[in-house]
This record gives sequence, C-alpha cells and structure tokens, in this order.
Amino acid sequence: MTRPTPHEQPLTRQTNSGAHVEPCTLVIFGGSGDLTRRKLLPALYNLRLDGLLPANYAVVGIGRRPWSDDEFRKIAHGGIEQFSRQSLQQDTWEDFARRLHYFSGASEDLTTYQGLRRRIEEIETQFNLSGHRIFYLAIPPSSFGPSCEGLRHAGLIYPADLPDRVSRVIVEKPIGHDLESAKAINTTIGEVFDESQIYRIDHYLGKETVQNIMVLRFANSIFEPIWNHKYIDHVQITVSEEEGLGTRASYYEQAGALRDMMQNHILQLLCLIAMEPPYSLDTDVVRNGRMEVLRSLRPIRGTDVEHVTVRAQYTPGTIKGQEVPGYRHEAGVRPDSTTETYVALRCYMENWRWSGVPFYLRTGKAMPRRASEIAVQFKDIPEILFNAASLTRQAPNVLTFRIQPHEGMALRIMAKNPGSRATTHPVDMNFNYGDAFSAPSPEAYERLLLDVMAGDASLFMRRDAVEASWAWITDILDGWKVLGSRGLSEYPAGTWGPIEADKLIATDGQQWRLV
Repeated sequence: MTRPTPHEQPLTRQTNSGAHVEPCTLVIFGGSGDLTRRKLLPALYNLRLDGLLPANYAVVGIGRRPWSDDEFRKIAHGGIEQFSRQSLQQDTWEDFARRLHYFSGASEDLTTYQGLRRRIEEIETQFNLSGHRIFYLAIPPSSFGPSCEGLRHAGLIYPADLPDRVSRVIVEKPIGHDLESAKAINTTIGEVFDESQIYRIDHYLGKETVQNIMVLRFANSIFEPIWNHKYIDHVQITVSEEEGLGTRASYYEQAGALRDMMQNHILQLLCLIAMEPPYSLDTDVVRNGRMEVLRSLRPIRGTDVEHVTVRAQYTPGTIKGQEVPGYRHEAGVRPDSTTETYVALRCYMENWRWSGVPFYLRTGKAMPRRASEIAVQFKDIPEILFNAASLTRQAPNVLTFRIQPHEGMALRIMAKNPGSRATTHPVDMNFNYGDAFSAPSPEAYERLLLDVMAGDASLFMRRDAVEASWAWITDILDGWKVLGSRGLSEYPAGTWGPIEADKLIATDGQQWRLV
C-alpha cells in the first residue's frame, strides 16, 4: 500500500471512536529522558508512517540537557532506529525530523516558561498551527506542580471551555505513593487544568489485547450470557517480569510491586474484565463502568491482610543461565529492606455478577519469563459422562488473554482423542495478532497519544478512579506496616514466587497457571 505524502495528508484524522485528530503542538517535559527516546518519539514516528497524524503538527522536547534541535533530532533518529516497530524510511523521517524541536530549561524554574512560550509561538507560526497544545509530563511527580504553575504563569494554557483553542496535559505515573499523596497530586494539577483536560496515562490500556477485552465481551453473543458467577469459577491475572531491579533502586525502594504494578496496571485489567456492559462507548460511560468495579471491590483490612495477601522478595538465583543477586544485594537497596518484589492476593467483588467469584492477582520481578495474561476459568462440568469420578477428571475450560509478549487469545476446550476409546484431551483454540493480521500490533503509546490528540479520554484514568484504587491499595499497605518484616516471604530469582502464594490459591483447591 502506498503511503500518503505530507501534501496528501488531510488536516485532521479520526480515531476508532470517530473523534478527530486536530493539528497540534506536543510539548514533552522530560524530552531528554529515556521514555521520550524509547517510547514517545518512536510512537509518534509510527503514527506518522501509518498516515495517522494530521498534516500539521510539531513536537517540542524540553529538558535540562543543553541540546540544539539538531542534537535532539539525532537522539530521536537513534531511538527510532532501535525501538520503532517499523523500519526508518528516509523520506518520512525527513518530514518528521523537521517538526522536532528542543528547548533547554529546568521545569522547576519559572523563568524557563516565558522563553518556552516564545519558542512555541515561533514554531506554531512556522507551521501555521492554530494553537492546540498538549503537554506531556514525563517527569517525576515532584515536578508536576512547578511545571503546571509555570505553564499557567506564562499564559500557555487555555481555558477548558474555549472553543477554538485546546490545552491538554498527559500525566505519567506514579500518581502518588498512597491515597493522601495521590489526592495532593491531583489537587495540584487540578488547580491549573480542568479535569476534562487531564489525561492520566496507563500504557497497559493501550495494548491491543487489553482493548480487545471489551470487543470480545460485548461484540460476541456467546460470552456475555456466561460472564458471571453462575459459570465462572475464578479469574487469574498475572504480570511477571523477567528482569530484576536493574537501575531503578531509587524509585523501586519507595514503591514496591504493590504500588508499581498492582495499583494501576493490574487493577485496570480487573476493571475491564469485571465491568458491566456500558450503554455506549462515550468516554464517561466507559469510565463510569470501570469506576463501579473499583467501588465494588471488597476492602482488605486488618487481619484479612495476612490471610489473603502474600508479599515477598527475590533472593539469589538463576534466570536463563545468568546468576542474579538477591534484591537486598542490588545496588542502591538497603540491606534490611522490606520492599516487596512480589505480590499475590485474593479479592472479591461485592455485586451480583461476581458474587463469590475469587480474583487471584499476582505480579513479581526476577521471574522465569516476562508475561502478562488474564485467565478466566469456567466451572467444572457435572461429574457424569466424561467427568465421572471413575474416569480422569476433566480439565476446565479457560479463556486466556495474552497481553505480552505475544498478544492474542486462547480458548481451551475438551476434544476426543483419536482412537476407539472415549477419552478426551484439552486443546487450545488460538488467536494471535501477528498471525491473523500479518503485521505487528501498534505500540500502546501510539494509540494513547492519538487519543489525546483527538480528545478521547476513554482509555485514561479519571481522578475518582485513581483515588479509589489508591484507597483500596492503601488499606493493604497499612496492614503490611503493622505486620512489618514478619509478613515478608522469599523466593529464589528465576522461580514463580514463594510457596506461600501457592498455599494461598491451594486453599481454594486451585493452582497458579503456568504462563
């Protein structure tokens, strides 16, 4: 397929929701950082390569490094070469590169912002841009306040109700480390931007398989009638990371697995699996549905924390033949650290649809492989015919969403073994994105950036959802604080977690899936 040239591209584009992608200036705070080089610039380049960006746009990176535009473009070129899902094409790169700009300054310094305003206005004049502006805060939360105040002080933000000028802000996690800090950050940003202008990003919600959960549930008549406590035995959500701590000690020692993965990624996956059917795909309708799941979660407090949660640290071990030091031996980690690198828990929702159905959630570092999946296990068939007690017990039906690394879905069913005997064997009906569509799935940041440009906030977290998830997580944190080191288990690096996690699920007669 021939790609459109810059002159052939329309001024606006549409997202899947039908929203128009308007010409805009994207200003990236943290423009010299790793996220910009590895994710944001390759994502924008792929959108340009696929003809999804409007003809008129500009990108301004702001950071402390004293780079010129050409130096920023050189960094972008290297990042795209290394991390883009599509190869670099010279003609597309040349048009893309001329729209990349850099401004050197400290986000905490108010004097930075008058110069930034002049630079943005020069660029908007050069490209005949209307003044739609998106600000991406790829910086630590401690800098959110000064950055927002600096933008307001320089007059770079338009009111939310202005019809012909748009200002939006994208906020990267972490949004706080507990409920109170999350409220403080939300209040700080909310003093400058209207809630309708704020896009709290969780890249998991941009993954193709995650987006497909709603399609599978609500676009297929076979699933929704059985998507409840009458037919589903339990749900497992697993996010495992193969790497250990790496160079993230300063962040991870303050966060841990519960804050880093459970509070945002895993709870958002839970919301999509468990939400009620929305009556439309309007942004607030979908977000209201996810919010109701968070409201339905049974709190885990007091002595329940010890009974339904497991936390652990990895000890020395081996991953794919490589020796891995224990967490407390990693550079920058306190030798008496009680920060958890693994969490498993059992939770319930107090509503009709999911009454009595356990949800088992787990995440960990230094595990045998990198994988994320959601497994919906259906109830056993009656103990007659092929599941009679005298015969081998039948494996249950399981619907699995593979989120990474190989995106797709699988439905396990029972089939007859070839031969004269009436014996059965489980088989998987597999769907892989790469095989079905003969092309790699777009990266999550591609979809999310495009949605912000279009003003579609469906895949972004609202303030009340952020604070509701933190309220639930903070109860667990408070319980762990009371337990101290007494509640901390261990597991060798390269294994699937501590034995206590196996016991947690075994008390219900189940076991963790091999992912």
